[in-house]
Amino acid sequence: MLESIAIIGKPNVGKSSLFNKLTRSRKSIVSDFPGLTRDRNYSFISIKNKKFFLVDTGGIGNIDGFSGKVSQQAWQAAEESSIVLFVIDGSEVLDSYDLSILQNLRKLNKPFFVLSNKADLKKKDAIADLAKNGINTFLSISAEHSINLDEVNELIYTQAPNIAEEFDSHSLKFALIGRPNAGKSTLANTIIRENKLITSEIAGTTIDSIEIEFDYKDQKFSLIDTAGIRRKNKKTEKVEYFSFVKAIQAVEIADVAAVIVDAKEGIVDQDIRIINLAKQTGKPCIIFLNKFDLLNSNERKEFLKCKELQHPIFENIELIEISALKRQGISKALNAITALHQRANKSFTTPKLNKLLNGFLENINVPGIKGREIKIKFVNFGGNNPTTLILHGNVTNTSVPSNFKRFLEKSFNKSLHLQGVTLKLIFKKSENPFSNKKQVLTDRQIKKKKRLMKHVKSKKR
Repeated sequence: MLESIAIIGKPNVGKSSLFNKLTRSRKSIVSDFPGLTRDRNYSFISIKNKKFFLVDTGGIGNIDGFSGKVSQQAWQAAEESSIVLFVIDGSEVLDSYDLSILQNLRKLNKPFFVLSNKADLKKKDAIADLAKNGINTFLSISAEHSINLDEVNELIYTQAPNIAEEFDSHSLKFALIGRPNAGKSTLANTIIRENKLITSEIAGTTIDSIEIEFDYKDQKFSLIDTAGIRRKNKKTEKVEYFSFVKAIQAVEIADVAAVIVDAKEGIVDQDIRIINLAKQTGKPCIIFLNKFDLLNSNERKEFLKCKELQHPIFENIELIEISALKRQGISKALNAITALHQRANKSFTTPKLNKLLNGFLENINVPGIKGREIKIKFVNFGGNNPTTLILHGNVTNTSVPSNFKRFLEKSFNKSLHLQGVTLKLIFKKSENPFSNKKQVLTDRQIKKKKRLMKHVKSKKR
C-alpha cells in the first residue's frame, strides 16, 4: 500500500520549499509572503526504490479569512497520512500556533517528526523551546540550501509504518478510476454479475475503495472500485481528499489502471489529469469509454475525432468502447486488461534492444550537445512497472534533448508493442573504467622505458 506523508506547520516556515526539494520540482509556489499556499499539493517521491505520496499543505494559523479553511485542509491531510512532518522556523521562538499544532499532533496518535527549518541562520531560538515542550529528538534542516535533506529522506524511509497489502497477490488486480458518476460502480456490478455496489445518478455515492474478487476464463481477478476524483475546489473537502488518496493507493497496488470516461459528456481536462496521475505511478493504463451506446453514429465519429483525443497522453493508450449498463464490450475490456498486463511484464534481451536502437539511429541525424554528437553505446532492460530501458552513452537524463528522447520513446513503444505500457528511458553516462587506475607496466615495458630514458639523458650531455 502506498504510504502518504503530510507536511504541516505555520505559514512561511518553509513547507513549500521542502516539498519542492523532496519532489525535485517547482509545484509549490515559494515566497516570503506568508499564507501563499492555499490548496494541497501532491506528488510522488521515490526513496531507495520505495514510493511515497507527499502532500504539501497551507499554513495553519490566523493569517486572513482563508485561515479556517486552509487549516482544516491541512489537518485533513495529517489525519489521512501515514506520518506527519511538522516544520517549524528554527530561528524564531515557538509561538502559540506552533504549540497548538504540536498539541493536536500528539492527539492524532500517529508518527510525527519535527523539522527545524532555516538551519543556515545563526539564530537557533526554537531549539530550547522544543526541549521545554518534550521534543528532544528533531532534525535541523535548511530546505532552501538543501541542508540535511538526505537525512529527511532516510527518516521517511525508516520510520514510515509498513502497511500490509490488503489484496490477493495471486490475482490480476485492476483499479477503476475516473470522475464521479462515470459509471465505475455500475461497471463493477456488471463484471461480477451482482449488485454488490450501490449505484446512483448522484455523483460521489462511492467514498471508499472497495475490492471484489471474481473469476474470468479460469483466471482470478481483483477489481478495485474507487471513488470519483473531483477537482479540488468542491465543498465536501474532507470526503474528497479521503477519496482521492484511496484512489491513488488503489492504483499503486493494482497491476493495471482502468480509467473510466463518460463518453456522453465527452473528455474534459479532469479526465486528462486522472490519466496523467495513473501514468505517474508507472502502472499500465487503459481507457474505457463508457455510455458509448448513448451516442448515435455521427456523434461517435465526432467523439473519436475530437481535439481532446489529439492530446499527446492518448498516443499510446488503448480505447475500449463499452456500456456498463447494457453489458456491451465487457469481454473485450477484460481481455484487453489481461493482454495489457502481459505486455507490461515482458522483459527484453540486450541484443534485441540494441538491434532496434541501431535501426532507429541509422535513419535520423543524431543531435549534438555543445558541438558534441550524442553517442549511445548500448541499451539494456531495467525492469517493469514502468518498463525501464537504460541507455548508456555520453549524455544523462538532464542533458539529453527532449525531442530526441521523445523520438526514442515513440520508436521503442511502436517496435516493442507497448501500447498502454508506461515506458521510462534512463540515460546513463558511461565512465572510463581506467580513468582512476594507474597503468601497471610489464617487465619488458619497464626495461624499454629505462633504455629510452638513458638514451635521452645521453643526448642532453
